[in-house]
Amino acid sequence: MKGAMTRGVFSVVGRAAGMRAADAEIGLLMSALPVAVVLLDARNRFRYVNPAGEQFLGLSAAQLAQHRLDDLLPPDNPIFPLLAKIRRGEATVADYDLTLEGPRLRKPGITVQGTPLPEEPGSVLLVLQDASTARALDRQLTFRGAARSVSGMAAILAHEVKNPLSGIRGAAQLLEASVAEADRELTVLIRDEADRIRALVDRMEVFGEKPIERGPVNIHRVLEHVRRLAQTGFAAHVRFHEVYDPSLPAVLGNRDQLVQVLLNLVKNAAEAVTGKGIAGEITLLTAYQEGVRLAVPGSADRMHLPLVVAVRDNGPGIPEDIRPHLFEPFITSKPSGSGLGLALVAKTIGDHGGLIEVESRPGRTEFRLHLPMLADASEL
Repeated sequence: MKGAMTRGVFSVVGRAAGMRAADAEIGLLMSALPVAVVLLDARNRFRYVNPAGEQFLGLSAAQLAQHRLDDLLPPDNPIFPLLAKIRRGEATVADYDLTLEGPRLRKPGITVQGTPLPEEPGSVLLVLQDASTARALDRQLTFRGAARSVSGMAAILAHEVKNPLSGIRGAAQLLEASVAEADRELTVLIRDEADRIRALVDRMEVFGEKPIERGPVNIHRVLEHVRRLAQTGFAAHVRFHEVYDPSLPAVLGNRDQLVQVLLNLVKNAAEAVTGKGIAGEITLLTAYQEGVRLAVPGSADRMHLPLVVAVRDNGPGIPEDIRPHLFEPFITSKPSGSGLGLALVAKTIGDHGGLIEVESRPGRTEFRLHLPMLADASEL
């Protein structure tokens, strides 16, 4: 289906290139296309861009007309070898999962399809599609499935383990008072281990399927609260930066749960930059951007997710083998970690009807939360 639509785009825009701009029918068709369409001449100057392309590139058609693609992206970007390959041939060329990053643009996970225009030597027609949203949705479904499996496990453990565990602990306490001094150490060990197992079960119980109360939340107040907690405790050695959009409307969420989520992310970021021979920095960001729509758990409504909250650090990055499973329970790179923290974060954001995603490379790791907006921000 996508291939057919792309071929149709190439056909229509190819014909449009030879027509006058006054052709209103072609203009309307281009404007209605949901994918970014860009026409470059032999010197990579922008000859045409549709509205979806303007939104994708973050500049208007009039502004793009004053630029070349080289002004937006560095010369080592992989799109330029792709353009050279297209110009050498006569067939459609595609590449996937490209990152278009420059001073004015950052777009990871992009699918680029291009074709030459034989009637205009050197000109290339590009269709740009952002595949990151689809991958985020797929990951979110995986995270929710993992959270549900932990929920079921927590319910079983709470029912089947806690009662006999209490009996074991009580028996150890009784023995402790009657055994010889040499054996008392063993009874204390039994009691302490029973307490440790109970604490783990208690931690897993938070994965239970309980409805949450949502209301208007000023996310900047939440971030300020989390920053103060961090700077007076575990992140006293870290330098914080704040990049906030002051016009951001209220989040539809649960304040206490959002505090816990962001505190967890900031704590992980602080640990990532501790003792690594670098000046640790954490950046807290908020932004408004058009998001996707997801069904809210327990509701027939679908939520718009235009609010982005991010926690970024300059640590060494997340090991590549862990990244695909980062939000699954019991996955951790910490020697003493339980692997439940990020799984709980993913579940909480899922309960809010939101999305969480992560990008990581050496020197930069960023967790992004996509959250629903309160329909009527005047309630704050």
